[in-house]
Amino acid sequence: MKNLLSAVFMISLVMVACSKKETPGFAADQEMKIHYDTAAVDSFSAGATSVDIVRQIRMSSQKYQDSIKQAEKLQKEEQKLKEELEKENKKKLEEEKKKTETDKKKATPETSPATGTKTN
Repeated sequence: MKNLLSAVFMISLVMVACSKKETPGFAADQEMKIHYDTAAVDSFSAGATSVDIVRQIRMSSQKYQDSIKQAEKLQKEEQKLKEELEKENKKKLEEEKKKTETDKKKATPETSPATGTKTN
């Protein structure tokens, strides 16, 4: 009986020691979170950036803007070249059409429809 009583005591002691306990500070954690609507000004506060990093950001953004402008210039130049090539191709096609039309006109009067021979 002493063994049974000591075993029950040990099991109850282990169950009490290992039981999950509620944290009393759960409501206090929610109250501690404060949301600010302003940016940090102090250089040592959370979220502050150093002067060098700000300078790098500004430089990189300027470089980015310059690269965008350069890309736009290249696209405009390519479009101009394409338009010029299209105009030249159209002119060449028109000239070829005119030549073929004049050749057809020259070829039709030279042959007589009745005899099918050339007249000089």
